[in-house]
Amino acid sequence: MQWLILILAGLLEVFWATFLRLSEGFTKLVPSIIAIVGNLASIYMLSLALKNLPLGSAYAIWTGIGVVGTFIIGIVAFHESVSIPQVICVIMILCGIIGMKLTGAAG
Repeated sequence: MQWLILILAGLLEVFWATFLRLSEGFTKLVPSIIAIVGNLASIYMLSLALKNLPLGSAYAIWTGIGVVGTFIIGIVAFHESVSIPQVICVIMILCGIIGMKLTGAAG
């Protein structure tokens, strides 16, 4: 259950970061509010996961999900440029997340 909560927290990280981009520096009200609420929800879900997972592992995975997800959203939704080295680095982050889970490093 703690893994499901942690994954949800990571997905909320992607959600709020996307709306932070859409808020254009907090100059647009609705995306700004959505970003703030999403951020608070993400942190709350992380706090729930931390009841049963080690801090370092859970935080690394939470931010890793956020990094990979926002990287993909940036490319798909915002047409941001991407290079092969960037893709390789993001794949390494994803491998690290999976590796932490498979090795039991995160509970």
